[in-house]
Amino acid sequence: MREFGTQGPVNSRDHYVVSRSEELADYINRVKQGRYIVLFAPRQSGKTTFFQEVLKGLAKNESAYFPIQLNFEDYKNRAPDAFYADIFEDIREQIETVFENQGILPSQQLMQFLEDTKISDHVAMRRFFRQLSRLLSDERSTSLPPRLVLIIDEFDGIPQAAVSDFLHTLRRIYLTGRDARSPYSVGIVGVKNITQLNYDRSISPFNIQDEFTLPNFTAAQVRELLSQYTEEVGQAFAPEVIDLLHKQTAGQPFLVNRCAQILTAELDIPKTDTIQIHHFSQAYTELIEERNTNIEHLITNIRRNPYFEKMLMRIAFYGSSISFTLHDEIVSELATYGIIARGEDGMCQILNPIYLHCIIQAFKPLINGLEDQYFPEEGPIDFTGYLASTGRIQMHTLINNFKDFIARAGFRILQVPDTPKEFVGQYLLFAYLDEFVKIVNATMRLEVPTGRGRADIIISHNRRQYIIETKVWRNERHYQVGKHQLAAYLKSEGATEGYYIVFDHREDPKPQLETDTLDGLTIRSYVIPVVQKRPSEVPSE
Repeated sequence: MREFGTQGPVNSRDHYVVSRSEELADYINRVKQGRYIVLFAPRQSGKTTFFQEVLKGLAKNESAYFPIQLNFEDYKNRAPDAFYADIFEDIREQIETVFENQGILPSQQLMQFLEDTKISDHVAMRRFFRQLSRLLSDERSTSLPPRLVLIIDEFDGIPQAAVSDFLHTLRRIYLTGRDARSPYSVGIVGVKNITQLNYDRSISPFNIQDEFTLPNFTAAQVRELLSQYTEEVGQAFAPEVIDLLHKQTAGQPFLVNRCAQILTAELDIPKTDTIQIHHFSQAYTELIEERNTNIEHLITNIRRNPYFEKMLMRIAFYGSSISFTLHDEIVSELATYGIIARGEDGMCQILNPIYLHCIIQAFKPLINGLEDQYFPEEGPIDFTGYLASTGRIQMHTLINNFKDFIARAGFRILQVPDTPKEFVGQYLLFAYLDEFVKIVNATMRLEVPTGRGRADIIISHNRRQYIIETKVWRNERHYQVGKHQLAAYLKSEGATEGYYIVFDHREDPKPQLETDTLDGLTIRSYVIPVVQKRPSEVPSE
């Protein structure tokens, strides 16, 4: 039986696979046109699997194309001359493999050429490819040589000292014209964009590139993937589970497959049962709490630059209108990591709720020093006190206590370690609710609706959902608009009650506690003042 693959490239023999037929046809058509193509996408987004399928597609026309696949992953710390010697050995192995797969013995002349040739720099590499193309023509006894197609995976691993000359050489080869070009087509695959590789910014070594985007799975492709499992095993996914899985993962291939893997192989759900929302909640919790290389790579990259955290928090909670432009280095990198995307209004929006959840988890202090203030002396002794005898969460009381907790903590919230004060309210709320859901065996996930400055927290418990929207106070008009936005979201989710938390960072904040009925839906609103200064910083009158 096949499985959902999360360990390296997948194949249709062992795994459930999204066909990506349109993307493959598009890429191969560009190869036929002799394009030099760059594709940069996050790790574990299906790049290697995709290019293996590209090579299979080219192999169907053996006389027309001669594909060579390289991988620069191990070469980052090599000197340029050692780098070129290494890739020559890789090229030679690839040539032998292609002939072996085609059942053809290479000529003595070609073998002698490969034996005698040495590549020590970019000039020798250019001459090598030109001569190789001529010899391959003799091999096939045809006036038209097979067109060399070079695909370079993990291009980020190229030694820094070799980047500029390497790209200049490819550019020179490209400009010789299609008939004389060797390689005929080049594919560069990596995580970073060409402009992020820190070559000499005064030159433009690769301005002939044709950019190719390998998108995340669409909702239809996620349904296609899961339907393969259902057809083989007989176990169905409830439609709302498929929709939620796509929304929470943003179709990111690793996350889609890992979530499906947990649901079908790790939760011990009887195969006769349909996979439901409460099963998804369990899988979601396992996914965000486990250690996996996909999320660890993401967190490592976000930690490199403090501006990443600030920008993401502003997009998610502050309603900041940040223009989506790939000319901005911060925006470009966050888009490359698959966290943000261009919204319909041209502004940055959070693309992947799971990534945002994990980022907030990573940045909130493990111990904030205020835990002893969670409960008042006359209140519950722990979080179980906020569960009614019916099993329902007393959400209004739970949030009201959080509001009072912020007041009890006072200026001490400014002492929470490694937390910018403009985000301290959100981090404390997240930590408070995170502790609550663990104690009462509930689950918590984030939703990021299209509107900027909105981040909804969904708590699931006993097959009920509780929706909390968080924002930052901007003005009265935005505050009132937020209530209607939450009402519209509640209606779309089939809920009847929602909780609206607004953090007020003004110097003269005004706490508010309101209950409104909008279109038959109950909106409970909490405007929570956030202390901005310690007492010693407040000027005396």
